[in-house]
Formats: sequence, structure tokens, C-alpha cells
Amino acid sequence: MSTSATTAPAREWTAPTTANWLVAVVILALFVVACVASAARKDVTTGFDEPAHVSYVAHIQHTGEAWPALDKMRLMDTQTFQFTAEPNFLNHPPIFYALLAGLGPRLEGHPQALLADRLINVALVAIGLAALLGLAITAQFSRQEFYAYAVPLACIPILVQLAAAVNNDNLAFFGGAVATLGVWQLVATGRGIWLACALIGMVAASWAKLTGLLLTAAMVSAALAYLLWRGRMHWTWVTAVGFAFALAAAPYAIYVLQYGTPTPETPAQLALLQDGARAAGWADLPRKSFPGYLASFIGEFIAGWMPTLHARSAFNYAMLAVPVAALICAAAGIVLSLRRLWRRRETPLDVVVLSGAAALVATFAIHVGYSYSRHLATGWLLDAYPRYYLPLAAVVPLACLSLVAAVAAPRWRAALLTFLIAGPVIFRILGAPLG
Repeated sequence: MSTSATTAPAREWTAPTTANWLVAVVILALFVVACVASAARKDVTTGFDEPAHVSYVAHIQHTGEAWPALDKMRLMDTQTFQFTAEPNFLNHPPIFYALLAGLGPRLEGHPQALLADRLINVALVAIGLAALLGLAITAQFSRQEFYAYAVPLACIPILVQLAAAVNNDNLAFFGGAVATLGVWQLVATGRGIWLACALIGMVAASWAKLTGLLLTAAMVSAALAYLLWRGRMHWTWVTAVGFAFALAAAPYAIYVLQYGTPTPETPAQLALLQDGARAAGWADLPRKSFPGYLASFIGEFIAGWMPTLHARSAFNYAMLAVPVAALICAAAGIVLSLRRLWRRRETPLDVVVLSGAAALVATFAIHVGYSYSRHLATGWLLDAYPRYYLPLAAVVPLACLSLVAAVAAPRWRAALLTFLIAGPVIFRILGAPLG
């Protein structure tokens, strides 16, 4: 089974592996520099609920509790980093925050200590990005394919800002990236070491947040089902797989025992939704029908790929055609991968694309259903956050490469690769309003 993404002649398309390594190193270095610069200057109150995440870390440091009661946590003042009476609304498992509490300096009363925790987050995302770039190198993508895969990842609009903040999405991204690399190599080589890599990544993403569990567990499950179907599953792996899945789900099992649900609705979180909906004027409006809510959710999801606090112009909205076109290319690639699988001509690319796509669709369906229930209860309309899906960010460019593999005409192939490479750069520069 070939690990190449395309069937183009090697002399025409394949670049030396060392060249791709060099490009990967440059991309990773530029990414880290951008993240560190952002971490050093970003206001703690700007985006991604960083004060709540920082307060979670400080609470663990202050109390020494390994598994704190969610309704006992309080937010810190963003200027003094002293605890206030305002309750913290986060309801995520404490593993990520306990990690920062142990590795980082004491935060309470020390605003300057925040940089150290931010740099730990930068390291997590950088390692995750390195794993995804390493996937492309070991897959022996051609030069053009490598760019069509790596550039969209490097140009994810929110990735630098998110990595430069204290946020559990960063651990989820790290875990998802490691799991994606492990799944690819497991399918390509059948070696147990890569199963371990996939399972470790799954556990890391799952311990970050529930969407991390849904995404990575579904992807790993689909890949293992494929190996079982093809008679490549080793029964000696069953114990390790079962243990890893139990470990990944353990935090949410504990929450079910404590609160009756894997997503505890604390009084602070419920108040956040109710007060936010009331302030936005949604609380007293008629609730949307499910089709209407779904259409609104998808629209906000697409726009949220380039979040902004400023009003978008018609040009900015027009630029959203770039990620939409990329998603259409990815959807076509998924269909083509499914056809190759049906004809027993699949490659690791096809298996990873289909496993990841199944995980994304399933998680998206659960996400929409859960968000709609919150809308019906409170009127809340702000749940369509693309960053929740960053653990499987590589699936979209990989699916686009599946489409590339089916384009035989050199002119159309070159045009498609040009769009996949240039499109993310153009959108990153022009997709948001100035200001």
C-alpha cells in the first residue's frame, strides 16, 4: 500500500525529502516566533476567555485540589490577579489546568507570571504543528502537495492567537495532531508503536475537553475498524485500546457521577448564557426552528473561521468564499476517498481522510444538537466556534489532496494546487477588516 498522496510521475512532482524538511523547519520557526511575540504583548482580556482559564489554574495552585468543585471556583481580577467574588463558568476537566499549575509559576497576585504559562501553551501547539508537518514528510508528499497541505495549517487564522493564550484548546490541538500522525503511520506501517502514538494523542485531546474526546476517539475508532475490516488488526492491541479509551473517557465518567452529565451546567455557566442572551436581545425573541438555527449556525461557523471584533465589509464577506471553496474541495476529496475504499484501492491518505471526516461529521451533529438545546433554553446564539475542531485541522487539507490525486490533467491539477496554496494566504491577509 503506497503512502504517496498522488500518482504523478516521481521526477515531475517529487521534491527531495530534505527540501520539505527545510520548509517545515522554516514554517515551524516562523510560527513559534509569531506565537511568542503575541504571548508577550497580548491583553489577557482579548479573546478565548483567557481570564477564566488562568483563574482555573490559579485556583488549583491556591487550594491544592487536584479535582476542584466547579461551583467553588472564582475569577481573578485581570489587573491584580487577585480572586474576586465572581464565579468561574468553566466546566472542563482539570487535567490541563493542573498541568499548568504544576509546571508554571504561581499566578495569584503575579500578573507577570502569565507569560510562562502562555509559553507552555505555545510549546504544546508547536509540537502539534510539528507532528502534522512530520506526517507530510513521512508521507513523501511532492513539493506542491506539501505546500498545499502545510500552508493551510500555518495560515489557520486563530491558531497563533490561540496558542499565545492559556486555553485548553491548545492541549486538544496537540493531542489531535499527535493522534492524526499516529493513525496515518499505523495504517501505513501496521506497527504497534504508532498505535501507541494515536492512543496517547487521543487521551491528551480527551483530557482537554469533551470535543477533543469526540473527535479523536471517533477518528481512532474508525481507523481501527478499517484495520479490522482489512484483517490487519492485531488482537494483542485490544487491551491497550480498551484501556486508552477508558482513560480518555474517565474525566467525563467522573462528571456524570458528580453532576449527572459530562458537561456540567454550573450556576455560573447558566448565568453567563442567560445574562449574555438578555444583553444581546435574544432572550425575549421567538426561538428559531431547528432548520433556521442550523442555517444560522453554519453561517456563523464559516464567519468564525476569521473571527473579528470589527464590522465586516462586503469585500470581507466575499473573501469567505475562499474557505467555503476549500471545504467544497475537501468534500469532493472525501467522496473520492470513499470510492477508492469501495474499490479496494485506498491509500493511508484515504483512510485518514475518511476516519477524520466521520469524526468531524459526528461531532458537528452532536455540537449542533447540544447548542440548539441551549438556544431553546436561553436564546443563546454564540456556540459556532471553529476552534473546537482544530484537533482534526489536518483532515481538510488532506481531503483536498485526495481531490488532487484524482485530477490527471496537468493544467487543472496545477490550478487546483495553486488555489490550495495561495487561497489560505490571501484569506489570512484580506479576510478580516482592518482596525
